[in-house]
Amino acid sequence: MKLLIVEDEKDLNYAMTKALRKEGYASDSAYDGEEALKMLKANEYDLVILDLNLPKIDGIDVLKKIRENDLKTRVIIVSARSEIDDRVLGLNLGANDYVIKPFDFKELEARIRTSLRINYTSSPTLLVIGDISLNTNSKEVQVKGKTISLTSKEFGILEYLMVNKDRLISNFELFSHVWEGNTDNYLYTDTLKYHIHTLKRKLSQDTGIDYIINKRNQGYRIRGNDE
Repeated sequence: MKLLIVEDEKDLNYAMTKALRKEGYASDSAYDGEEALKMLKANEYDLVILDLNLPKIDGIDVLKKIRENDLKTRVIIVSARSEIDDRVLGLNLGANDYVIKPFDFKELEARIRTSLRINYTSSPTLLVIGDISLNTNSKEVQVKGKTISLTSKEFGILEYLMVNKDRLISNFELFSHVWEGNTDNYLYTDTLKYHIHTLKRKLSQDTGIDYIINKRNQGYRIRGNDE
């Protein structure tokens, strides 16, 4: 899961980013509304933690911009604005939750988990593409009815490719959504390639079929039903 933390108080932003990375979330930081919108345009995020009192562009305006074209990304407002009118406005404009400062990090992390769980319950429990079936609850993967054993990272890669079966997924996007911690190390590691190699080998061990297609300099996608 990839998060964007939009908070102009640098110490608080750093503390949230560090704590969420420790919990396994890939987290980016923005310190004003203008920077946040640029990052949202350049990257895909599962959830945004959004302060309202931001320099350059106010948090409410950032929320409006997000919801103009994106109804999927979850947004949790974290703000010192505690008046009921502020909370109602934020929720009416499309925020999924509203947390009042000061807050306990455990509460924020619980709300993040809940928000992301709600997001994914709308997705099917069983994903099936061609010979491959993946159960998102039991974490079981089968190829032509035979269960195969995957590591957590291999499972995460396969799940993300199957959920996004109709488009190419870049190396960086795949790394960002599957890997825990700081994605700053992305350019300096062959870890993603290694795990994709082992995943492809496990999927094809009984069929000889390459189920993950790599388009050079573009990304990866799962082989479709008709291929």
